[in-house]
Amino acid sequence: MTLRAGHAAATDWREAARRCLAGIGPTRDATLGFLYLSDTLEGDPAEMLDHLRQATGVRHWVGSVGVGVLASGVEYLDEPAMAIMLTDFPESEFSVFSGKARPPQPGTRTATGAGAAHFAIVHGDPGTDDMPELIEDMSMKVASGFLVGGLSSSRGEAYQIADEVLRGGISGVVFSDRIDIGTRLTQGCSPVGPRHLITDAQRNILVTLDGRPALEVFKEDIGAVAARDLQRASAYLHAALPVAGSDTGDYLVRNVMGIDPQNKLVAIGAHVESGQSVMFCKRDADTAREDLERMLGSITAERGRPRGGLYYACLGRGAHMFGRKSREMEILRDALGDVPLVGFACNGEISHDRLYGYTGVLALFY
Repeated sequence: MTLRAGHAAATDWREAARRCLAGIGPTRDATLGFLYLSDTLEGDPAEMLDHLRQATGVRHWVGSVGVGVLASGVEYLDEPAMAIMLTDFPESEFSVFSGKARPPQPGTRTATGAGAAHFAIVHGDPGTDDMPELIEDMSMKVASGFLVGGLSSSRGEAYQIADEVLRGGISGVVFSDRIDIGTRLTQGCSPVGPRHLITDAQRNILVTLDGRPALEVFKEDIGAVAARDLQRASAYLHAALPVAGSDTGDYLVRNVMGIDPQNKLVAIGAHVESGQSVMFCKRDADTAREDLERMLGSITAERGRPRGGLYYACLGRGAHMFGRKSREMEILRDALGDVPLVGFACNGEISHDRLYGYTGVLALFY
């Protein structure tokens, strides 16, 4: 199995494509392409796709638009750019899907006898109201239960690529169990206090935690110094909702949206109910770097060096979280080696059967 990647920034999309393909080299045996386009790259994405199909001979393509595109060691943010990865997976072992082309039914076998629907790379439209439900439903259609991907991000029109340019819903590619894939997620957070029981809540407002006013618990967890300036603290402190049944301590991070000192309430970016658990966590450059390095150390220790991969990072990460442009992608390259790797800055990240925020989601091919 061979993976090859190319990436380039250029104001003219044809020039960006030329540079990408020059970096990739011969494409004779390629069967599947991943294509990520920045939202500032002017031109018709359908025309770009047709051009690449003709230039490479590759029939099957999946991808998305993003406010930035990613590649090994580099981020192209707020500039016109393109990133491409070509693979030579046997065509019998993958299936491009969308609302117009259904994935293989569970239990279907490929010509080689492999389970046809094992793992999926997924892209979605952030404007689709029932996206969490679509993700959960799609995860039940693959044997591993695992999806990896992200929601399109754009200051203009959001779109996906699944053998054509599409809007709305989800799309991507399903792989058989003959394609060896490993995946990890980095949250970039660390808890600042213990887990609490939500004892009273109204929609997205925490009223009481452990039977005490929510704001009192919040201030106690974050400490006296941070509690002196709650508006500033809410920029880097978040609510974390533990995922029920997770054996890896997984949690969903949501913003602290507002604080009511008079009534001692805390509003967060998710609807919650009494009986759920919540904890508070911080996100800063040090915790983001440490968690990313932990995640990379875990997968490299278990699986070794990959042949290549895909990385989907929240558009709020990058320089905002790591201090300077491309630092996050340099950390990945240092840990994985300079292997073919592409991705994009997402408006929501997909891992397993859930939609996340502020995370980095990695899928590696072995």
